Amino acid sequence: MSETIVIFGASGDLTSRKLIPALFQLFMKGRLPKGARVIGVSRSPYSHDRWREMLCETTREFTGDQFNAIAWGEFAKQIYYQPGDITDADSFRALADLLSKIEPGPDSGRVYYLSTMPQLYAEAIQQLGAAGLADDRRGYRRVIIEKPFGTDLPSAKRLNESIHEVFREDQIYRIDHYLGKETVQNIFALRFANSIFEPIWNRQFVDHVQITVAEEVVVGRRGGYYDESGILRDMFQNHLLQLMMITAMEPPARYDASLVRDEKVKVLHCVRRMAGGDFASQTMRGQYEGYLEEEGVPKGSQTATFAALKLYCDNWRWKDVPFYLRSGKGMSCRTTQIVIQFKQVPHILFGDKTREPLGNRLVIQVQPAEGIQLHFETKVPDSEMKTRTSTLDFSFQKISGVADLPDAYQRLLLDSFNGDASLFARSDEVELAWGIIDPIIAAWDSPAAPDLHRYVTGQWGPEEISAWMLDQGREWFDVCPVIQ
Repeated sequence: MSETIVIFGASGDLTSRKLIPALFQLFMKGRLPKGARVIGVSRSPYSHDRWREMLCETTREFTGDQFNAIAWGEFAKQIYYQPGDITDADSFRALADLLSKIEPGPDSGRVYYLSTMPQLYAEAIQQLGAAGLADDRRGYRRVIIEKPFGTDLPSAKRLNESIHEVFREDQIYRIDHYLGKETVQNIFALRFANSIFEPIWNRQFVDHVQITVAEEVVVGRRGGYYDESGILRDMFQNHLLQLMMITAMEPPARYDASLVRDEKVKVLHCVRRMAGGDFASQTMRGQYEGYLEEEGVPKGSQTATFAALKLYCDNWRWKDVPFYLRSGKGMSCRTTQIVIQFKQVPHILFGDKTREPLGNRLVIQVQPAEGIQLHFETKVPDSEMKTRTSTLDFSFQKISGVADLPDAYQRLLLDSFNGDASLFARSDEVELAWGIIDPIIAAWDSPAAPDLHRYVTGQWGPEEISAWMLDQGREWFDVCPVIQ
């Protein structure tokens, strides 16, 4: 079967920076379906050749030393461009005409990638249906939808309903690029392919879990957009809850897309909903100094650029084990990490009186120093029976010998061609996630909202966040990636 990917919003940054470089690298590796065509659709009046020339330059820029001019020449022959407006039915009829000309026969599979403004998702889906482009009787039809998927639970439900009028749920691929990262996928292998971890991956041995997504950059010119979104919508509803689901889920009966997503959804069902005083005691919010001076940010904005949540998963495995989720702009460094903090030994036999071991810790570095680090106690050489924390490191780059790990979009695009939806969100998953985050947003927008703490950029958030953890007898793992 011949295959085609149609990218709506082709003139946008995501297409040139991520999608085309990912497709080109799959092509060079021989993993892209043979003869697969790429069609770009946007309002800009480009010709096929002009768009190819532009993509050649941007792909050369974003692939660096991996760019191969000869391979690009072959790949470019499979690239086409169709000027069009998503709100115009004639544009979709013109797209259908182009598809009929370049596809070798009626039995062709297609992936439609919506890399447009979120406000246009529903319109694009309806236009595809009206033009007969969603009909999968002569080949598969799949649609990839970028985040954000809605801005709250009601809007997510409306979008799901609109899409389901045209596409079945098994045809819909809601993408979160975090799930395409090698380290995130390795959590499955770490837990379910090793007998030493799964038996202790529960409330009997784990004290708490920390999931951090820190960004060193500030909002910058995105102030107008960001102020409408805020940190909870921007990072928690999707990225952080996705990481929590994979960390907390039960093992599926087999590695199958439907079963994997079933287990992830069960985690969201188990998350304890906040009420009353929980919003003050189990959440913290902050805003970096200088945010109000960013372009497009209104004066006196109360939008949070930092947040920390304390969530519980009420099931047999995790009952009363807190999951601390935090994310922020203008942080000390760029890092995404999951910390499994194990309980302290029941009785400390040795060590000096000034130092109490913190307990074993498993650190999963998702980015940028992709790897896994185990912290454990060892004896200090040439001393009395005193201990110190030592580490065992596993580095993806070191073990693979590859300087740059494959971009997440390579894996996710390939999965969309292969019909593997394991790393994509399902409709009930999206709605459940909004059901967790919406009440917190509402509480923060209310007159009884918790304090908005200010923090200096280059730190790990507000100073109050450390005291908040210390009051619970715990500490943040505030370490920038060091896995070598």
